[in-house]
Amino acid sequence: MATKITMPRLSDTMTEGTVATWLKKVGDKVNEGDILAEIETDKATMEFESFNSGTLLHIGIQEGESAPVDSLLAIIGKEGEDISDLLAGGGSSSDKKEEPKAEEKTAEAPKEEAKEAPKSETAALPKGVVVVTMPRLSDTMTDGTVATWLKKVGDKVSEGDILAEIETDKATMEFESFNSGTLLHIGIQEGESAPVDSLLAIIGPEGTDISGVAENFKKGGAASAPAQEEKAEESKSESAESKEETVETVSDGRRIFISPLAKKIAEEKNINISQVKGTGENGRIVKSDIENFKPAAATSQAPASQETAAKPETTASAPAVKPFVPAGETYSEEIKNSQMRKVIAKRLSESKFTAPHYYLTIEVAMDGAMASRSTINALPDTKVSFNDMVIKACAMALKKHPKVNSQWKDDVTVIHHHVHIGVAVAVEDGLVVPVLKFADQLSLSQIGANVKDVAGRAKNKKLQPAEMEGSTFTVSNLGMFGITEFTSIINQPNSAILSVGAIVEKPVVRNGQIVVGNTMKVTLACDHRTVDGATGAEFLQTLRQYLENPVTMLA
Repeated sequence: MATKITMPRLSDTMTEGTVATWLKKVGDKVNEGDILAEIETDKATMEFESFNSGTLLHIGIQEGESAPVDSLLAIIGKEGEDISDLLAGGGSSSDKKEEPKAEEKTAEAPKEEAKEAPKSETAALPKGVVVVTMPRLSDTMTDGTVATWLKKVGDKVSEGDILAEIETDKATMEFESFNSGTLLHIGIQEGESAPVDSLLAIIGPEGTDISGVAENFKKGGAASAPAQEEKAEESKSESAESKEETVETVSDGRRIFISPLAKKIAEEKNINISQVKGTGENGRIVKSDIENFKPAAATSQAPASQETAAKPETTASAPAVKPFVPAGETYSEEIKNSQMRKVIAKRLSESKFTAPHYYLTIEVAMDGAMASRSTINALPDTKVSFNDMVIKACAMALKKHPKVNSQWKDDVTVIHHHVHIGVAVAVEDGLVVPVLKFADQLSLSQIGANVKDVAGRAKNKKLQPAEMEGSTFTVSNLGMFGITEFTSIINQPNSAILSVGAIVEKPVVRNGQIVVGNTMKVTLACDHRTVDGATGAEFLQTLRQYLENPVTMLA
């Protein structure tokens, strides 16, 4: 049966979206996981992924048009299927649910009716009460886990306060409140997971009676239609007001984005906000940035702080005491899988079992690279790593071998002519892959600075989802752990990933003589659907030339 696709809520403050680009047209085949369209939200333009397979039968919102969340975006079903009844149901899924047709009732129809039934009976929310739902913090997020609540029931909440830390499929992120009041109810406890748009919390005036609000919400109840419209209008006005309040202009003309709460605290502490580095979205300064700001360290110790940010944090607390296990007895423990660990397992399994992997390994002479790196690092305020040189060499080689910079789809192979390199970073809970956009256009020092920045923020759980999307090729380096050679699983939808080993000093033969040399092994894992063996070998030959003679990367 045909499925109605509605305008998704891609951010917690999104009330409407604009279709920037359709990547599928009516009549095209759609597979689960295909990108249907690029949707512009109130925060960014994001790719919208299909969760259904079939044929695109109808487009409800044309390119450049805007529509509220839950409006009819598209219909997917079997080729040639009659969708007149769905179109007659109106522009949003709610229209369909209010007047379901007998012939459209499937196994899911009773659930939809049951979910919508309470709406007609549910009164408007009490004045000043706001229902906060589980936000969609990444375009692929379907469930979220509350890692930590930073507020408890009864606490005062101001706009800009961090309510909780939420674990998505890509990272653990701070969730900021866009409302002020008292935290009246918590719907998802620490460690619990729930789908996007589930009841997360209720905020309102202290002492407000919210009995029945949570129950009605869980059953599908909500405010009445007028109340919803009024709430949407209030949300728009609050959003506009918030945007105006969060722009602060300083003497040099630079615009600084800061939450109202952070701005107020900064004024109370006489902190110059131009010296504060924001960790919120788009560099927005939030409460924690002001509270953790140290004026003395802001200027003189900035480089040192950035250097240490890239290293895993350690605490001074004593290590946890392990339980005593008598000799000869077995002992096991169960550790709950985090959302990140579940997604890693799911996606790497999909990659390994769907993409036919094969591996190509070469050994590269690194003496020239070591000499070049020493010369570069002799410059003031410049520090380049071997990994930075590998990333630059990969970016340059991909421009010469675009077939490696590709993506497999059922009907077509997409060749990317831009180079976005993902850099695998190990974090406490697993692995994240921040992306260096247009890496071929960056200098070695720019690559080094960017890698240090994203690696540090990855370990501190400060990366935004947009910074981990859009890679066309991935580099994984375990050389710093003394690993000389290994293979990686392709980070789909990429077609290849490069595994980089340690530089080893050993005897080598040059010009018929045995001399001491420095070599490094790299292994390219390729998807045989898009990259043939000869294509991968040619890419590695070009990569070898760049690494053995780094000056050629400047040509």
